[in-house]
Amino acid sequence: MVDLSTSYLGLRLKNPLVASSSPLTQKLESAKALEAAGVSAIVLHSLFEEQIIRDSLRLHEDLERGAFSSAEAMYYLPDYGQYSIGPESYVENLRKMKKGLNIPVIGSLNGVSTGGWIEYASKIEAAGADALELNLYYLAVDPELTSTELEDASIRFVADVRARVSIPLAIKLSPFYTALPNFARRLAAAGANGLVLFNRFYQPDFDLEELEVVPNLVLSNSNELRLPLRWIAILYGRVQADFALTSGVHTSNDIIKAVMAGASVSMVTSEFLQHGVNRASQMLAEVESWLAEHEYESVAQMKGSMSQKAVAEPATFERANYMKVLSSY
Repeated sequence: MVDLSTSYLGLRLKNPLVASSSPLTQKLESAKALEAAGVSAIVLHSLFEEQIIRDSLRLHEDLERGAFSSAEAMYYLPDYGQYSIGPESYVENLRKMKKGLNIPVIGSLNGVSTGGWIEYASKIEAAGADALELNLYYLAVDPELTSTELEDASIRFVADVRARVSIPLAIKLSPFYTALPNFARRLAAAGANGLVLFNRFYQPDFDLEELEVVPNLVLSNSNELRLPLRWIAILYGRVQADFALTSGVHTSNDIIKAVMAGASVSMVTSEFLQHGVNRASQMLAEVESWLAEHEYESVAQMKGSMSQKAVAEPATFERANYMKVLSSY
């Protein structure tokens, strides 16, 4: 019998398939369906920094000044009426999830600054969350903001949240950092137990008839797997943190590749939205079949087997392979 179990953020999970933050993890009914289909844990939908500030009527000058430049501006966020709920309702919903599910429930905070609002990290922990995912969803558009300033602010933010909670902490990142390995190490030193690679920025589109900038949600596909796959393979063994691969996981092969790169888990949303939550059981069955066919006894046995430190040609992950790729076309 193949052992599909894995360890992520100190949690022992029955398999490496986790339902990432989405509308599917907002309600207990759909979360139960995900559990029944076989996912090993869920990440709740995100609670946004702006929601908490708005709810407490503490919109201040800093928020207003950044309203047209920050990625957290309202037209970049999901429609509150369709996706988000208030902070106190979020905490209560988390309690219900913990009572109604038998798999780990990971809370999710989406924000970029330190301040009183992060007391909700403590409330999420008190409500029973097994871990907390902190989503650093930020688009730097201010020409005066340096990369050093941005990274230093993020490190302070993570350290501040770490000081508030004792449960495991994962940081969800975008790929847009000049020296990602160094930043990843600093995050681990600041208290991150895991890194989730990568967040997908939702790009606005232009309505040519109305001459308006409009939100445009495009679901992922398996081609997007390569970016997080590459970076997890590079970082595995170099940064003392667990890795979760998100963006582009749609098939059993995608899950297998993620584990081979060094990921403890693969996180899925788009595939479930497109083809239903029962895809989880199909994907897991195919993973188990592949492992048996290739004589693997467990997921742990193949973890990191295709990481940069394990392969015969480590340069394939770096610029040294660039000309080879071009000439192979």
